[in-house]
Amino acid sequence: MIKPGHTYNAACHCGSIKYRVTISKDDKPPRRCTCSICRMRGAAAVSTPLDGIEFLEGKEFLTLYQFGTMTAEHYFCSKCGIYTHHKRRSNPDEYGINVACIEGVSPFDFDEILVHDGVNHPRDNAGKARLAGILRYKRYDE
Repeated sequence: MIKPGHTYNAACHCGSIKYRVTISKDDKPPRRCTCSICRMRGAAAVSTPLDGIEFLEGKEFLTLYQFGTMTAEHYFCSKCGIYTHHKRRSNPDEYGINVACIEGVSPFDFDEILVHDGVNHPRDNAGKARLAGILRYKRYDE
């Protein structure tokens, strides 16, 4: 399980991009969002401060994608297409990290993942964040 304040190795699917992340000390469990890009990519994310990410290999393979307000910065591997991280619109002092890129972690390790209302983003809604729902995962062997 991911622990706030701990450091983890991470990589894209093909291994071209290797990085290390330190999870924010006050980070909450992984989350998802209902905005258009998060809805389509389906990844769960945790946070790290901007100085909490260190690229070990392959930074040149990162591709930046922006849309809408052009505030958030979404990064993908140009070889395998995996979303690795993004600079958050709701907190530009942090990156959101794809939990599936963290070594030994899967989004299916979490029984519940909070889903934030990104369609009505706090930056567009007088700073009011809203929970849209909760995704629950139940293993068949339980």
